[in-house]
Amino acid sequence: MKREEWIGLYLRTHRFRFVLVIFLGLLTAGCASGLMFTSGYLISKASLRPENILMVYVPIVLVRAFGIGRAAVHYTERLVGHDTVLRILARMRVRLYRMLEPQALFIRSRYRTGDILGTLADDVEHLQDVYVRTIFPVSTAVVMYVLWVAFVGRFDLSFALLMALYLVILILVLPSVSLWITYRKRKQMKRGRNRLYQKLTDAVLGLSDWVISGRSQNFVQSYEADEAKVTSVENSLHRWINFRTFLGHLVVGVLVILTAGWAGQQFADGKLEGTLIAAFVLVIFPLMDVFLPISEAVERIPQYEDSLERIHSLRGMDSEALSAECKVSDQVLEEAQKQAHIRLENVSYRYEASDERSVSDLSLDIAQGKKVAVIGRSGAGKSTLLKLIQGVIVPEQGKATINGVSVDQFGSDIPKVIAVLNQRPHLFDTTVANNIRLGKPEATGEEIRKVAKQVKLDQLIESLPLGYDTPMLETGDRFSGGERQRIALARILLQDTPVVILDEPTVGLDPRTERDLLQTVFQTIQGKTLIWITHHLVGVEQMDEVVFIEDGRIEMRGSHEELLKKVPRYCHLYHLDRPILTDI
Repeated sequence: MKREEWIGLYLRTHRFRFVLVIFLGLLTAGCASGLMFTSGYLISKASLRPENILMVYVPIVLVRAFGIGRAAVHYTERLVGHDTVLRILARMRVRLYRMLEPQALFIRSRYRTGDILGTLADDVEHLQDVYVRTIFPVSTAVVMYVLWVAFVGRFDLSFALLMALYLVILILVLPSVSLWITYRKRKQMKRGRNRLYQKLTDAVLGLSDWVISGRSQNFVQSYEADEAKVTSVENSLHRWINFRTFLGHLVVGVLVILTAGWAGQQFADGKLEGTLIAAFVLVIFPLMDVFLPISEAVERIPQYEDSLERIHSLRGMDSEALSAECKVSDQVLEEAQKQAHIRLENVSYRYEASDERSVSDLSLDIAQGKKVAVIGRSGAGKSTLLKLIQGVIVPEQGKATINGVSVDQFGSDIPKVIAVLNQRPHLFDTTVANNIRLGKPEATGEEIRKVAKQVKLDQLIESLPLGYDTPMLETGDRFSGGERQRIALARILLQDTPVVILDEPTVGLDPRTERDLLQTVFQTIQGKTLIWITHHLVGVEQMDEVVFIEDGRIEMRGSHEELLKKVPRYCHLYHLDRPILTDI
């Protein structure tokens, strides 16, 4: 996908509307110029005391026509312009959503939530300004520049050429300088604000450490110093904008003087009527209202580029590309929904910002119905392994397949094959039934009650005043941690996929709640492939295979009994964990 397609695509699609908007903009500027020109002529003509009112009747009518026409045409221009831009904005939002939705897992693993929300909320809004605040006014100004020089050329070609060269200051020189300075200043502000954001985030997360160490005042002073630097750059940019505005008005003032001098000389040479001197001088002002905004219009380009950069960082997830490249056949999908044989063959993966591989030369063969526990400390590569299994990331080396088909080819269909119960499943601010129904939107009330009974929540839910229609409140605050995990487990049962991944779902739960939840999981997920990511050994006796990952490599693997007999390190770890183990 080319960068300009987010702008040029809509220019081509709505080219007739754009031409109409620019034409109406020219007509508005023309009416304003005509109003000032005829007003200047009328004032001058009236000052000569014509013998008959009919001598100035036509200019009077033109003044009224141009005055009314300017307001009417300007309103129509805004109406057509905003209608066009809102149509584009709607299409942009739909397009962006279609880019993001199919690859939600990929996005979540690669981007921060704030970046995605910023893209959705701000960046598309900025792109609509490309048309309203940059393309429309600049196009209108350039065409008006050509028309005005041509008009003056009918009276005096040499002065027209002089004016053409002089107006280049407003049309090209001042906007170019303004754009260069804006680029520099915005870059400095961006770096400074990023530093402030990082410093503030670290300070908030480590607030207690700052206070305990007695150095909170040092942080405040350091932060204020950095903030003062950013403010200084921002103030310098505002000073430049004010100075640029002054320069623009200075250019206009000189132009008025030049035009007055030229018109006077033309009158002295008998080439121009005296009544047209004021007309030519006054017409400069509405023309400058067209030319002066060019600098402000181009100053917005860095902002547009930042927005485009964020949007194009997601360019690999265009829905059309996904449909062409990441779509398995219906037959392959149906087979995978019944039986999914997962195989990782010598896979390796390294994140862009890392020098070391998160997973290196790792192989796993997980047949349908097999139960595998993946154990390792934080940072060992467990999360990367999960992303490879889900097709969220593609291995740099080796293959990750389901039934022999590359996992990433399943694209947005992967949730039909693999369900995940993670540490903090999100529960929405709606009813219990609706939260469970997320696993299968068309599920009946009977199906929802069935899975609720399987996860041992039926009695609790039915004891509530509204039963399954009870609101869960924001993030499910009505229920405890263990109960929220059971509701998420009910979703998975309703989803009915052949593979279930448990991504440390018991983190933060007390030992008894953890034991009860795991017992429920093992009882309800029968016949399904179970991949369980954990950091300790509670319940590993239930697994067919235990895989211990260290630094992205498999250090130990085998059944629980085999590892106890053959691997002293595993035996030692198991007995260290033993005090908190309870039979499941």
